[in-house]
Amino acid sequence: MAKVISSNLGYPRIGKQREWKKALDKFWNGKISEKDLLEETKTVRLEGLRKQKEKEIDLIPVGDFTLYDHVLDTAVMFGVIPERFQTDCTGTSLETYFSIARGTQNAVASEMTKWFNTNYHYIVPEFNESKPSLKENRPLDFYNEAKEELGIEGKPVLLGPITFIKLGKGYEEVEFPTLVEEFLPLYIDVLTELKEAGVKWIQIDEPIFSTALTKEDIVQAEYVYESFAKVIPEVNIIIQTYFESVDSYEKIVNLPAAAIGLDFVHGNSLEQLNKHGFPKDKKLAAGIIDGRNVWRQDLNHQIDLLESIAEIVDKENIIVQPSCSLIHVPVTTESEKALDLVIKEALSFADEKLDEISILARGLERGKESVLLEIRESTNAIEVLNHSDYRQQIVKNPAGSLSTERELVFKERIALQKERLQLPLLPTTTIGSLPQTAEVRRERLKWRKGEITDQAYEEYIKNEIKKWIDIQEEIGLDVLVHGEFERTDMVEYFGEKLNGFLVTQFGWVQSYGSRCVRPPIIFGDVTFDRPMTVKESVYAQSLTQKKVKGMLTGPVTILNWSFVRDDISRFDVLDQIAVALRFEIEELEKNGIKIIQVDEPALREGLPLKSENWDQYLNRAVHAFKLATASVQNSTQIHTHMCYSDFQDIFETISALDADVISIENSRSHGELISTFKENTYDKEIGLGVYDIHSPRVPTKEEIKANVNRALQIIPSSQFWINPDCGLKTRQETETIAALQNMTEAAKELRKAQLADVHTN
Repeated sequence: MAKVISSNLGYPRIGKQREWKKALDKFWNGKISEKDLLEETKTVRLEGLRKQKEKEIDLIPVGDFTLYDHVLDTAVMFGVIPERFQTDCTGTSLETYFSIARGTQNAVASEMTKWFNTNYHYIVPEFNESKPSLKENRPLDFYNEAKEELGIEGKPVLLGPITFIKLGKGYEEVEFPTLVEEFLPLYIDVLTELKEAGVKWIQIDEPIFSTALTKEDIVQAEYVYESFAKVIPEVNIIIQTYFESVDSYEKIVNLPAAAIGLDFVHGNSLEQLNKHGFPKDKKLAAGIIDGRNVWRQDLNHQIDLLESIAEIVDKENIIVQPSCSLIHVPVTTESEKALDLVIKEALSFADEKLDEISILARGLERGKESVLLEIRESTNAIEVLNHSDYRQQIVKNPAGSLSTERELVFKERIALQKERLQLPLLPTTTIGSLPQTAEVRRERLKWRKGEITDQAYEEYIKNEIKKWIDIQEEIGLDVLVHGEFERTDMVEYFGEKLNGFLVTQFGWVQSYGSRCVRPPIIFGDVTFDRPMTVKESVYAQSLTQKKVKGMLTGPVTILNWSFVRDDISRFDVLDQIAVALRFEIEELEKNGIKIIQVDEPALREGLPLKSENWDQYLNRAVHAFKLATASVQNSTQIHTHMCYSDFQDIFETISALDADVISIENSRSHGELISTFKENTYDKEIGLGVYDIHSPRVPTKEEIKANVNRALQIIPSSQFWINPDCGLKTRQETETIAALQNMTEAAKELRKAQLADVHTN
């Protein structure tokens, strides 16, 4: 009986209790040494490898671990270090590594953006005139570690050259072949050293193959993998794609490699396989367990899927694996002691998905009968949830006959808003959240544990709000925020308040750097229960004569940053969320809040990888946002916020949201977004983030003025707001106050100059 191989593509880096994050934060705060950091994170890494070995995964990935981001790892490995860090950083290589991601006082951090259509962020490589060179062989180091420490014959993971180069910046499309020529020998050196160390399998990730490729891309891909095959014919290379099916199927599956990894959860890979077949001389690494959602899969259905694949590809040539790396899901459901068993039994985190992979590999190898007990267990768990009270009352047509249009068009209602709000030219504000200190987190934890009363906790939050209202007034901001001290996370908070959601205790996933989020799980119908943000917003407004923004997370972002039930359409769930938020917005307005911000940072990231699916998604996104916001008075101003995405693709959608003011990240992309507004007319008000909050550096007043002046060459000052590029929750108090002081001083000087120009003209 030929063995069916099981494989994993990547394991969560953060540790069961976020030990990885805690070590990083301690290191950045100077509480542990670099040696301590490396030792603590090694413990986390080895534990993940040990877990995969125990679950009998045949091909265990090594080199998928990172201290910040795997794209940044690749860049640093090949010496792709921006010149500003080559001269500014004089310490260890790790100092340079973190400086690229976080910036220094003298050097702006590299751009950060979303990893395809996920909530993971990567650091964008900057290709410049300096010639790349191999600085270290990271995959080899991790391979040797796994072998020596645990006896694991690991599968090194590399980010493929086509994806790595296409995700970078600093080159024109015509120079793509030149970059391939520069990096190809470096990749060959890495692969050759791996071969000499005895490596049997190598996973080369090319998720860019799941997007629309040009003819030039295909030519370069063929050239690259033909070159690899000539150098290391003895080593089994898996060209791994994920997040979607591949458009250029026949070209991709015929690239010279031992195996091709395809996603059978998203897209139409099975249809392509049936239509075009598969090369007889290759293995098909079939991604059949969803690596991006947390629901247990019906193993009966999935083994049937594998058997359908086996009608085209011989069983011994099938590798059973998840659809993508498991970094997008939490570590294990074992830690969730408080969950209702009806829901918990239907969940599958990373460890449970590895179990599913092992079961399916055995079932395909030995026949379905050999795993009938496991199949029945998965089927029963799903059926128990689907037939429970949690899912018995499906909300039909949640939007009903609700209007999605404001009463007046923007040009007419903005005049009413200006008269009501009486804001100065170039008004200043922040995006919403203010620094959450260790003390804030401790008090919240004590409250959750029942160590302090509800009243004591509410009093503490009120004191924090008052403290920061006073600070904002002293700084001189024009529109204030209450600071969101009561919120752990902008999506998790609403998941705790709305019906149909649950929030786990330890269901953390990495978002960027050490930033981990705990996505809520949507298990049933989403409905409004009671006001969620009114109390804090109204209290903050009572402390000042200036306007305080009400702050909510938008429906699209709540959907995209949650683990969504998989038994009904995502768009139906989206409308349910929008209607629930509509009730909350109306409550804020009834209670005197005149500016309401509904953030949609995840709108762009949810864009399907296939352009033919864009219109449906964008139309439904716009519909949901307007469904949530359209019922307010004309004089109530609706804001929204988006960050770290490629906005050129959705410029018309941004305008169609019909928000009165939008704030968009601009600083970390080094002002490149401004060109979009040069090429497109935008008639509403806008704040392009004038400094990067994801870096601890404090921007100078002159730097901020330069950023604003660059924008004012394109956008009229009458439409322009001045604000940071994102929320300030993760920043320290001192650096936040210093940065906002510089921002408001810059605004005052710019305002004075603009008014002088108007007077002169």
